[in-house]
Amino acid sequence: MSRKLTLSDIADLREYERERADFRSHIIDLKKRRRVGVGPFVTVLFENRDTIRFQIQEMARVEKLFTDEAIEAELAVYNPLVPEPGELALTLFIELTSELALRDWLPRLVGIEEHLELRIGTEDPLVVPCIPDEEHQEQLTRDEITASVHYIHFRLDPRQVEAFAAGPVELALTHPNYEHATTLGADTQAELLADLQG
Repeated sequence: MSRKLTLSDIADLREYERERADFRSHIIDLKKRRRVGVGPFVTVLFENRDTIRFQIQEMARVEKLFTDEAIEAELAVYNPLVPEPGELALTLFIELTSELALRDWLPRLVGIEEHLELRIGTEDPLVVPCIPDEEHQEQLTRDEITASVHYIHFRLDPRQVEAFAAGPVELALTHPNYEHATTLGADTQAELLADLQG
């Protein structure tokens, strides 16, 4: 059964206001376990059904989206980031705050969305390459400058999922201008294993 969101999963604005405080609190806790820093200024958020529902609900709230057509458009954009079993889906953020840093780094990080990998295990680790979201990549990627947000997927076969469960798991960026790696904490690994196992 697909985990993708449908129109009936998205509350109307009045209904959402009633649940928003509790749902927001849940999402803050969830994101603590699903957010991973890689190096000094790249962060990834491993998305799931709840984080994407929150994104759509907040978008609808801010932009006053009332119609089914408007919500369907948001679902079409964000549903690919709801992982199915055997998949991980994430948003990669280049978190630079000054205009000067953005002008300096974004041209140097072209192609960063193709240089993320999982390294699973210690001796002779399994390496799982990332799969950039094609549609998002076409819209945002330029030859001379990268976007500060990228949508990325990993697909793992059953053997890789089994190895992931045993760990350790490292998330690594291998871009020539940005080579950094982070070992996933136990809470994050458990969260992502639930995504993978369905």
